[in-house]
Amino acid sequence: MTWSVAPSGPQGPNGRANLTYKLDPGAGVTDHVAVTNHSTRPLTLRLYANDAFTTAGGGFGLRAGDGAPTGAGLWIGIGRERLTLPASSRVVVPITVTVPANATPGDHAAGVVASLVADGTDGQGNRVTVDHRVGTRLHLRVTGPLRPELSVTDVRITTATPWNPLRLPRVAVSFTIKNTGNVRLRGTSVAGVRGPFSLGGRASSAVAVPELLPGAVLSTTVTVDEVPPLFRERVTVEIHPEPADGRAVDPAPVRASSVHTVWLIPWPQLALLLVVALLAAVWLFARRRRGRRMRAALAAAEQRGREQAGSGAGASSAGQNVTPGIGSGQTSEKEGER
Repeated sequence: MTWSVAPSGPQGPNGRANLTYKLDPGAGVTDHVAVTNHSTRPLTLRLYANDAFTTAGGGFGLRAGDGAPTGAGLWIGIGRERLTLPASSRVVVPITVTVPANATPGDHAAGVVASLVADGTDGQGNRVTVDHRVGTRLHLRVTGPLRPELSVTDVRITTATPWNPLRLPRVAVSFTIKNTGNVRLRGTSVAGVRGPFSLGGRASSAVAVPELLPGAVLSTTVTVDEVPPLFRERVTVEIHPEPADGRAVDPAPVRASSVHTVWLIPWPQLALLLVVALLAAVWLFARRRRGRRMRAALAAAEQRGREQAGSGAGASSAGQNVTPGIGSGQTSEKEGER
């Protein structure tokens, strides 16, 4: 069973992606939706309107049919609440949108839904009622002052330091984005980490922020890789918003940011530095010890040389004392001959 709901003119779908209006407080508009049965069997559908919200994952959701609308869903009137469509047929249904006189300015979201309730069983064999829903979005901007604004709250920073000193830490920044204005916005988020004096700056890749309706809250996480551990680091989270429909608004949305501090101690690098210092100290100690041994050996060799030189000098002096005696004797003999 397949069916669809689409914006329509009186004669059938007209190519619009959504039901989109801009109205003053107290004003109204009449429009149409086309409900098409693409199946080869008849369908009986319930047609209703309800409020929209941003899901936890950033999607566009509609409140279930058993919940009464409290917002823009209340402003939508539908010409028929129940439809029986023959196989492969279409019905165009008129709708009205009436804005209360006291409606707040800004964007309001809702949807028109065609629902089929069917009985079935779950995985344990229990009978359950399943509500199959198909709808079309309705976006309404009530005229008045606009406040396009996103805020960053609940920032939580975690670090992961690998024991390999050749690898740098990763910083994960988790935070909550809230649409605190009255305009639906989307955008990008980015986180950056900088050391003292802006040294070693690193930034994450830009992460898309999906469409957030006014009042919506979205939790997300961005990571910054290869961050130099420079002890006291400055972490900055930035949101760059833009209108969800791509059309300019006045005033334009401004950047939202939040600044925090985290300590990133380079334990692996310090350990490596300590090992290198110890090795250098051992090498220096061994070098000095070898130097002392060499100096002691040289001193001993010099001492032996001096001793040997002293012994040789003594022997030479003793030989010179004998020679003059012999010479004198020879001289005396020559004198006797004369």
